[in-house]
Amino acid sequence: MNRSFGVKFFTAINYAVLTIFALVTLLPFLYVILVSFTDPTEYMSKSIVLIPQTWSLSAYEFIFSTNAFVKAMGVSGFLAVFGTVLSLIVTSALAYVLSRKRLKGKKFFLVAILLTMLFNPGMIPNYLLVDSLGLMDTVWALILPALTSAWYVFLMKNFYQEIPDELEEAAKIDGCSDIGVFIRIMLPVSVSALAAFGLFYAVAYWNTYFSGVLYINTDTLRPLQVLLQMMLVSASQMADPSIAAMLESEQTVPPQVIKMAAVVISSLPIVIVYPFLQKYFVKGMMVGSVKG
Repeated sequence: MNRSFGVKFFTAINYAVLTIFALVTLLPFLYVILVSFTDPTEYMSKSIVLIPQTWSLSAYEFIFSTNAFVKAMGVSGFLAVFGTVLSLIVTSALAYVLSRKRLKGKKFFLVAILLTMLFNPGMIPNYLLVDSLGLMDTVWALILPALTSAWYVFLMKNFYQEIPDELEEAAKIDGCSDIGVFIRIMLPVSVSALAAFGLFYAVAYWNTYFSGVLYINTDTLRPLQVLLQMMLVSASQMADPSIAAMLESEQTVPPQVIKMAAVVISSLPIVIVYPFLQKYFVKGMMVGSVKG
């Protein structure tokens, strides 16, 4: 069917507006990347740098030569990998148990999990709980409070309920226990859901900030986002005094260039991981949804 002039005009306006929004969103990221690769002498001689004439890796060399940044990346990397694996195990196992009709007290557990979605106890009760459990100033304080999500549990539960019961019955006839059914049947058929939720968990753990401010006092255990905040707000608040002194002194690499390079490095792991999980993303987002 031939489209009318009004439809074509409306489509053209939509494309133009979306292109403008895309450029407005992309330009700040592009500016950060360009500044991070700008030669220090060129950056100090110009008020603004759009396209550097001389490229340099000085900022990245400086960042990776500092112990504080490397340790912070290690903490965030540990949270993103180990925390995501634990979260997926807990979320999928809990969802599988709640999806079984024979579970005694099922309604009680569902209501208890639902209440955690509707009512948030707040910052002070969470702090007192972490403190009473002896988790203060440990990596577990950044993992256990965010170990699972009630919303993801309900989505996974609905997904497991859609799987035919005959698969479980056939596995039981072959001698599988409940754990065997979960590991050999349920997990393989839920790869797309696990990939999607795993990406969400990984991003959340990698971007851990507020928990790091509340529960962590040791410099070597601070996650990357906390260190970046210290770098971006004030050099005098740096956890590592040597870095603060270098940022405040007359050094060869300007502080602004170092900050831009730090932002690029902190964003790079998620940007690299996302394309590999993209094929599971759309399918995983439909997990537990209502289909008509």
